[in-house]
Amino acid sequence: MDNSEIERIIQLVLKDYAPEKLKISSNNSTCKDGVCTDGLCVIHNKAGVKNIVDKGASRISASIGVEAAGGVENELARMIDHTLLKPEATVEQITQLCLEAKKYNFASVCVNPSYVPLCAKLLKDTPVKVCTVIGFPLGATSTKAKAYETEQAIEDGATEVDMVINIGMLKSGLYDYVENDIFAVVSAAKRNNVLVKVIIETALLTDEEKVKACLLAKRAGADFVKTSTGFSKGGATAGDIALMRKVVGSAMGVKASGGVRTREEALQMVQSGADRIGASASVKIISSEKDTKKSSEMY
Repeated sequence: MDNSEIERIIQLVLKDYAPEKLKISSNNSTCKDGVCTDGLCVIHNKAGVKNIVDKGASRISASIGVEAAGGVENELARMIDHTLLKPEATVEQITQLCLEAKKYNFASVCVNPSYVPLCAKLLKDTPVKVCTVIGFPLGATSTKAKAYETEQAIEDGATEVDMVINIGMLKSGLYDYVENDIFAVVSAAKRNNVLVKVIIETALLTDEEKVKACLLAKRAGADFVKTSTGFSKGGATAGDIALMRKVVGSAMGVKASGGVRTREEALQMVQSGADRIGASASVKIISSEKDTKKSSEMY
């Protein structure tokens, strides 16, 4: 795809893109008669959980400390990517993350690459997957470094990888570089049946650049596009999710990550087209009043 074709597609997408039409009202409603009027009472209302899933959510990312007692059934737990990416995360905390994931049957743990071997060991012979991050959080390492990091992570036991694009190269208009950068990671991952999510860091991009990033990730064969690392100046918005979904269609997943702290915000993301939700205030969102272990992460 040459630059003129990319520009043509961008103009077609942006022509129909109207952020003001994507705003979703919030009425701070509550569960009544077994029906969750805000669609996100994931603990107290099974109908609310089903509504989220029916709208397209396949997983919800959450941080260490999610309390699964008192209402979280296995179906919900299998939608959660249990995440701890703070640079100061300790072996003890990562071990606790894995114990929680195993106990509550979460879909995966998401950790920095150095902790992949530990997680793979602790989660061996369980259905819980090990996800790690590549070129995280800046995306500015070389393509060869990202490819090697992917191969090493897979050798260590990772079964999902989230990579960050080279944002500076994208903004410089070096689209071949960005596509090849993504493709190098995808190639290494696909040889081992490992899923790839591409983080485009929407807070640093214009709408046109978001479209370009999604198109390049799609061309490179990635499985998901994802809004944010959670370590930049902003996170997911409903408008960005809607735009990303419009660009990739149904061929790829879209994940909202970074800054989603309330049920209302999570519902906005799902209704705008997100298949997965990355939560920083995971305990608050998942466990309602049991927000006893607040995370300092955005991812």
